[in-house]
Amino acid sequence: MNAVEGGAGRHPVASGLPVGDLLGPEPVTCDLPVPPVVLAVGAHPDDIEFGCGATLAKWAAAGSELHYLILTDGSKGSWDPGADRAQLVDVRRAECRAAAAFVDGVPEGVALSADRVSFLERVDGELENGVDERRGLARAIRTIRPTVLLGHDPWRRYRLHPDHRAAGFITVDGLVAARDPHYFVDLGLDPHRPESLLLWEADLPNHTEDASGFEATKIGALVCHQSQLESSMGITTTTATGSPSGAQRAEFASKVRRQLTDHGSISGRPSAEAFRLMTGL
Repeated sequence: MNAVEGGAGRHPVASGLPVGDLLGPEPVTCDLPVPPVVLAVGAHPDDIEFGCGATLAKWAAAGSELHYLILTDGSKGSWDPGADRAQLVDVRRAECRAAAAFVDGVPEGVALSADRVSFLERVDGELENGVDERRGLARAIRTIRPTVLLGHDPWRRYRLHPDHRAAGFITVDGLVAARDPHYFVDLGLDPHRPESLLLWEADLPNHTEDASGFEATKIGALVCHQSQLESSMGITTTTATGSPSGAQRAEFASKVRRQLTDHGSISGRPSAEAFRLMTGL
């Protein structure tokens, strides 16, 4: 990306040169214009809802066309050592589609268009930022032509999961490949340059999207990932009924709302999702 990546807050000296500018104090911006088309890229089937579920729900309600690209098959997303991994892949794919439909406001029982959720099908836990992965994302960007691209922040310090790091770098590197005409000419697709890149779990957030009124949608979409209730949300089943614990589910919802409050605090909002915004892509 060029020297103006990151938008507002760059030091003015030598602005625009390809060597990069000095980082100075940054204002926090709020609320992009509603994008006509959005592409969110997640390492695993539930990552997008955790990272930007409320923002996507807000945009969907305002008329945005949402697209999802999941990079891995989610086959290691279970704490049960005896789990059928092939079956888990199918389950998680169905959960992902259900969550996307929930975010999009599709009525219950109505399927979301199949082309709105895509899967790169790399093995969970083994994701790499390779040429084929960047090609896959460049194809998606050039086909979908999003106004806004969202993904993991690959520069977040002390990130443990290797797939999240790799997914972030695939996102930023794939964006560069999609925008420049001499990358992946064999795809036969015209280059496309999104207007904005939003990275969730940002190491240095400089932008928030108001989540007010969409907290419940984010929580509901996350709970669509039933196979992840215990491992990602701390919700176990009761031995008596086999149903998810109501108290644990309420505590999970409370954690999500508290996080949204914390994110909103950086811009004086009661509820928001925080990102690293990059423009001038």
